[in-house]
Amino acid sequence: MSSIIYGPVPSWRLGRSLGVDLLTGDGKTCSFDCIYCQLGRTARRLAVRAEFVPLSALARELEGARNVPADYVTFSGMGEPTLASNLGDALRLAREVLGLPTAVLTNSSLMAREDVRRELAYADVVVAKLDAPDEQLFRRINQALPSFSLTEIVESIELFRTAYTGKLALQIMFVEANRDAARSMAAIAGKLSPDEVQINTPLRPCPVRPLTTDEIAAIREEFRMLPNVVTVYDAVRPEVVAIDVLETRRRRPET
Repeated sequence: MSSIIYGPVPSWRLGRSLGVDLLTGDGKTCSFDCIYCQLGRTARRLAVRAEFVPLSALARELEGARNVPADYVTFSGMGEPTLASNLGDALRLAREVLGLPTAVLTNSSLMAREDVRRELAYADVVVAKLDAPDEQLFRRINQALPSFSLTEIVESIELFRTAYTGKLALQIMFVEANRDAARSMAAIAGKLSPDEVQINTPLRPCPVRPLTTDEIAAIREEFRMLPNVVTVYDAVRPEVVAIDVLETRRRRPET
């Protein structure tokens, strides 16, 4: 629809998802450079928050989307949405204008910051990424900036969980590199007590292969003691896998 708002796109997690990108620019803006990212390599690697899209511009775009049928307004976009310093105000504005529940897909890297946790709390749903049980795999898979550590990220998710009253989902992207770490990941997930665990594998074009249905089923078994575990193969609909060519060319993110 614009450089700020896109979709709605079908989401296996959120139904019809109207995407909001607060990081518009040339290429991906992120604190990570994940090996499986469908957006390609990170163009701007940042750890410091900034304003990329003024609220006035977002307000105009939201007004134009008032009649768009959607289940959620999802803040995702071309990178890590919590890098946008006006995320909290943007979440409140989206709910005010569209009257829809809001969601944020985050790589969890900035959740150690009190202001980020406070702003994320405005969302009805927070989907927090966690792909590794140890620093070595964390560096290999997420290729984070040196200032971030897995230990701090896990602790910050746990801290957020204690105060957050919305739905917290923990998303784990499984690829060949971490498929054997499922048991360790399940132990971490149990300590974090999310409302839902989302077991994912990259079905959209990216540099690494997705795991098969049998491989994901074996991983799911390691999470059998946790409530509310869903896998992408359990929930995915045909139109999610059969990617629209136009959306692929635009390199818009999955929500």
